[in-house]
Amino acid sequence: MMEKHTTGEMPIRIIPLGGVEEIGRNMTIIECGNDIVVIDAGLEFPVEETPGIDYIIPNTKYLESRKHKIRALIISHGHLDHTGAIPYIMDMIGNPTIYTTKLTKAMILRKQEEFPHAAKLRIEEVRSGDKIKLGALAARFFDITHTIPDAIGIIIETHIGNIIYPGDFKIETDAKGNPLQIDSYVKIGKENNLALLLESTNAEVPGFSIPEKTVQRNLEKIISEAKGRVITGTFSSLLERIIELIKIAEKYDRKVVIDGFSMKTNVEIAKELGYFKPKENAIISVERINDYPPEKILAICTGAQGEENAALMRIANRRHKHIKIQKEDTIVLSSSVIPGNERSIQNLKDNLARQGAKIIHYKVADVHASGHAYQEELKMMTKMINPKFLIPIHGYYFMLKNNADLAESIGMRAENIVPPLRNGSIIEVAKNKIRTLKESAPANYVMVDGLGVNDVKEVVLRDRQMLAQDGIFVIITVIDSQTGKVKNSPDIISRGFIYLRESQELLKQTRQLIKKTVEDATGKMHPINVTYVKDLLKERVGKFLFQKTKRRPMVLPVLLEV
Repeated sequence: MMEKHTTGEMPIRIIPLGGVEEIGRNMTIIECGNDIVVIDAGLEFPVEETPGIDYIIPNTKYLESRKHKIRALIISHGHLDHTGAIPYIMDMIGNPTIYTTKLTKAMILRKQEEFPHAAKLRIEEVRSGDKIKLGALAARFFDITHTIPDAIGIIIETHIGNIIYPGDFKIETDAKGNPLQIDSYVKIGKENNLALLLESTNAEVPGFSIPEKTVQRNLEKIISEAKGRVITGTFSSLLERIIELIKIAEKYDRKVVIDGFSMKTNVEIAKELGYFKPKENAIISVERINDYPPEKILAICTGAQGEENAALMRIANRRHKHIKIQKEDTIVLSSSVIPGNERSIQNLKDNLARQGAKIIHYKVADVHASGHAYQEELKMMTKMINPKFLIPIHGYYFMLKNNADLAESIGMRAENIVPPLRNGSIIEVAKNKIRTLKESAPANYVMVDGLGVNDVKEVVLRDRQMLAQDGIFVIITVIDSQTGKVKNSPDIISRGFIYLRESQELLKQTRQLIKKTVEDATGKMHPINVTYVKDLLKERVGKFLFQKTKRRPMVLPVLLEV
């Protein structure tokens, strides 16, 4: 329970429910007495410790027991690591009003269409300069620069000072390295700023981030000089860069193909809201890509991280229906490498290079710029806002600690800087004091899979139930790494599903299906994408066994390359 105080003494609680032990899943609570404001509600994609699930979202138990206090959910921008949990948590936290900008609102509502049974969202549109009253608190908004239009910073006004949350940001510089568009930050810095919640994503990276204008100039040079098609791979969330690529294509009389569901959706929303207006017929469907000469095509695709079913990976694996690599093609990977994806991206580059494409990536040319502040930008923001206290957020603890060290290096006192130790840490801020409480909010992983929202114990339990009911079916297949052919007959181990000695015909048919599935998938793939083949086997063998037995064993493919 919160201690009793008079209004003038009432401390503020700041509680990160996600985003301080990972990159993603961002959600932060600001609580003062009987009023709570929630900032952002993001998801994180599965990690090594969470196989078999779709997403990880913040644990909202702390909010569920206090839903009567929640005055608003404020969303800083439209990326999934800040919006992705909305469809799953709103009912649980009392469906509070969401405040956000025009583009972010449209993106949230489009996503919500996938959840027809969810409660109807109440979303109020805000813009920079607006102020809204939220119980004893108030919120104001200011413009920030990120990789998506309509991103906003948030000021929560409290009785003892402002809590400033710039969200994900970067500070652009001109050709001489002078910072641009910082007047609003300097102006905010003259107010009574109690605490700055500062992102830490790039707190390890020295200097200033590459200006987006530099990336745009380099992309224009590549596109203007390319003799054949240019195929770019980037994040579907980098909307400003995607819009700029379309403008460059129009300038050099190239037709644009956009391939990737999320990317198409984002571009469509931006068009509908008037953030850009492409020329008539500038964007064509992927089915028409071969109707034009190669030098008249720019394709913008998802999958630069080597995601299994994304457009670029299907092109690399020769599984794309309409785009086959040609010798004059230039592939531009306009994104950085997310840690953990190194091997997938290497396979992607290898498979594209073997087909003759020229590959340009961020390590050989400035074709990607982060949307997150580097060290000099973080120091500059801290100086300009001039807060009494600093709370680093958004990143692994090592990143938060780096961010804290940066603030100390520019003169902030160490006792005024408090990196959260973990998700759920409760940081209490008073007029002249900041501390981490011994108690904490529940913050264990909450999983989302095709069946709904569960905690990790229930996911494990469901796996055990599945094994008990339908058993396990293990496939061991040896593949020739040079030819992709299956060597010998696949071995099959079944436990709790069928008795092998009495099911010889079924096993024979299953082995034929395994051989055909593997060889169809690996025929022209080098190096072999083992994860892709395993997923294909799991799907096809699982479907076949259900058709034959009306049971769904857990299918576990094991592939050995020799």
